[in-house]
Amino acid sequence: MFVVMFIAMLYFIVPIWWFIVASTKSNADLFSSFPFWFKNPQFFTNLDDTIQRQDGIFFIWTRNSLLYSGVGATICTAISTMAGYALAKYKFKGQQIVFNCVLGATLVPMMLLTVPLYLLFAKIGIIDTIWAVIIPLLINPFGIYLCRIYAGTIPDELLEAGRIDGANEWLIFLRIGVKIMSPALITVFLIQFVGTWANYFLPMMMVSTTTLQPLSVGIVNWQETQVTGAAVPTNIVIFAAFISVLPLIALFLLLQRYWREGLTAGSVKT
Repeated sequence: MFVVMFIAMLYFIVPIWWFIVASTKSNADLFSSFPFWFKNPQFFTNLDDTIQRQDGIFFIWTRNSLLYSGVGATICTAISTMAGYALAKYKFKGQQIVFNCVLGATLVPMMLLTVPLYLLFAKIGIIDTIWAVIIPLLINPFGIYLCRIYAGTIPDELLEAGRIDGANEWLIFLRIGVKIMSPALITVFLIQFVGTWANYFLPMMMVSTTTLQPLSVGIVNWQETQVTGAAVPTNIVIFAAFISVLPLIALFLLLQRYWREGLTAGSVKT
């Protein structure tokens, strides 16, 4: 078991170590030096080259990624919380059908919906706008499912006590439901934020204007296209990709306790 775990650790650690080392090298050293160790580190030179290239477009891509991920994850979390709470705590006609549809939707990859969404958005004229990227991110079936599972653990007696005290349903939801469901909310937010930040196919299809593209699309364009008549060096592409991962690492470190609690909720709660 120790040997298996050690091999698994190397499988995940070695690429990350190479990523860190490669981000500090010049373009020449990247291909001529030992790939897993530093040689003439020039981290700040690469940083300056990245942020100065194409008139600081890297900052615009970063702003776009934060906008798409932050707005999309926040609204998606709010919708998932309300939908999951309603499915768990209210009885209405067709409730089980709605839940089964949500459950089935978790099996459908987002990539399969991108082309139909593109055709739909083209009809209503919002292609190449921020709305074409944000609107598909507002619903996450897995987030609704997770919130429904977690809301099911809220004691009905607690909700009845709130009603007896004169609180309306919105107040009960905000003061009782949201607080108890908070670990699930953090998990949904993280899942949606990370998924949006790393999403390439959707924004690549929906936006063509350079200043509307997120980091995932912009960095790939640096790799594949010419900028101001010269190809972007590979070491700068790698460095930009390395910098783009840092916000996700910071977010995970900040919210990891809630992340673990939320991921295990579905396996221990009924």
